[in-house]
Amino acid sequence: MSDQTTLRDTLILPYLNHAARMFESGYASATDIDNAMRFGCGYPQGPLATIDELGVAAVRDQLAARFAETGDNLHRPADVLEKLVAEGSTFAESGAAGGAAAPELKQSISKVGVVGTGTMASGIVQVFAQAGYDVVFVGRGEDKLAGVRTFIEKGLGKLVEKGRLEEADKEATLGRLTGSTTREDLADVDIVVEAIAEDLAIKTELYKDLDRICKPGAILATTTSSMPITKLGEATTRPEAVIGMHFFNPATIMKLVEVVTTEQTSAEVNETVLALCANVKKVAVSCGDRSGFIVNCLLFPYLNDAVKLAESGVASIDEIDAAIKETTGFPMGPFALLDVVGNDVSLAIQKELFAEFGEPGFAPAATLEAKVAEGALGRKTGRGFHTY
Repeated sequence: MSDQTTLRDTLILPYLNHAARMFESGYASATDIDNAMRFGCGYPQGPLATIDELGVAAVRDQLAARFAETGDNLHRPADVLEKLVAEGSTFAESGAAGGAAAPELKQSISKVGVVGTGTMASGIVQVFAQAGYDVVFVGRGEDKLAGVRTFIEKGLGKLVEKGRLEEADKEATLGRLTGSTTREDLADVDIVVEAIAEDLAIKTELYKDLDRICKPGAILATTTSSMPITKLGEATTRPEAVIGMHFFNPATIMKLVEVVTTEQTSAEVNETVLALCANVKKVAVSCGDRSGFIVNCLLFPYLNDAVKLAESGVASIDEIDAAIKETTGFPMGPFALLDVVGNDVSLAIQKELFAEFGEPGFAPAATLEAKVAEGALGRKTGRGFHTY
C-alpha cells in the first residue's frame, strides 16, 4: 500500500473531512479556515479549496469507502459534504461572504504594550514598531529588555542589508521602543499583548494586574495557543475587552494571526483587533475560544495520524515524509514538521484536543508518547523522528 498517492490519501482525507466539519459547525468561515492553513502552515491552498478542486463528490466517496473499512468516526463523511453534493454546490459558493466590508478600528490604537521578552514577544514588539506604533515592552530585568532590543536591531539590520528597509526607517522603528521592568508603565497603552509562559496561574495573575493598571477601554490580548481565554477574562472586571491574538512564530515573518473571541468579547473589540492586524500587515482569521483554534485543531490530528500510519508498518517515516512533500506541495513531511515543532509540544496539543473533543481517533499515538518519554523531542534535542 505504500505508493505515494495511497499514503497521501490515507493522511489527507481525514484532514479534509475535519476541516469540512469545522465549517459545518459554524466555528469558522470557509475563507478563514483556508487562510489559516495557507498562512499558518505555508500550504499552497486551504483544505476546503482542495475539496472543491478534487470534487466534493469524489472526496465524499473516498471517505465513505474509508469509513466502511475502518469504522473510524473521523472517516465518516461530514454531513456538509452530502449537502453540497445534493445541491451541486462547492465550499467556495457556500462560503462566499458577498464581499464583507473591511474591519474598522472602533477605538483609537496608537500605543501598544507587550508583556514578555522571549522570541515571540520580541517579534511582536518589532511588528508593531515597524508598523508605526509606539511600543512599551515589559520584562523581568534590564538584561531581558536588552535582549529584545538586540533581537530587533539584528532583524532590522538584516532588512537594511537586503535593501528592504531604509536606515532612517530602522532608526525610527528603534525610536518607538520603550523597555520597562515595571507593569505600571502600561497604564496609558491602548492595547496590551501578552506573550508570557503558557501557564494558567501565571497568566491569570498577570490579567488581574493588567486589569488594575490599564486605563478603562484598553484591550487585553493574549497570544496563547492553548489556555482558555475565557478564564483570563474572568480574572478581570472587563471580560468584554479580553481577546486572543495568536501570532505564529516567527512573528516578523509569519502572516497569520488567529483572532479568538470568547462569549464575552465585545463586537467592537473584535473588529478593532481585526483592523489592527490588517494595519500591521497580518492576515487575521476569526474563531471562538476552544482548544486548538483553527490551525492546531486541523494540523495536529493529521500529524498524529502520520505517526499511527508509521506504527502500522505500511510505510517508513522517510517514505511518508517523501510522499506528503511530493504529492501535496506542503513545505515538509509530517515527521520533519513534528521535529521542528517539538514532540513534547505536539503531544501536549494532541492531549488537549483529545480532552476537548473526546474523539477516540485523537488519542495520542504511542510512538509520540515514547519519543517524549525518552527525551527525543526533535531538532531542539538533536534527535526526534529524524536525527540532526
